[in-house]
Amino acid sequence: MSQPVVHIGCVANLYSRMMHFKQAGDTELGHTHQFDHLTLLAKGKLKVTVDGQVSEFTAPHMIYIHKDKVHELVALTDDTVAYCIHALRDGNGVDDIIDPSMIPAGVSALSMANAVV
Repeated sequence: MSQPVVHIGCVANLYSRMMHFKQAGDTELGHTHQFDHLTLLAKGKLKVTVDGQVSEFTAPHMIYIHKDKVHELVALTDDTVAYCIHALRDGNGVDDIIDPSMIPAGVSALSMANAVV
């Protein structure tokens, strides 16, 4: 069992955590969150265990994750991809996190950059 490969993005206070489960059995270990959020299952199948109860989902599917509930994600198929998506709610502005590979042609990365002070 290994953990998924993770890539994080953040644009306009919207946090996205892409998890690529390369092999069936790869596991995102049990954890909790402060806020309810959405996990978008984009590809493959996931087993989701919440407080010991198991559900299975097949892409494409949106999975509701309730705050303060211990949950674990296990890939049931190779090459499963899921995204945790939620707003950042601490009230403070958050700088964007944009990997250059996320930017399509026609968008200037320099126009998105903050000034260096």
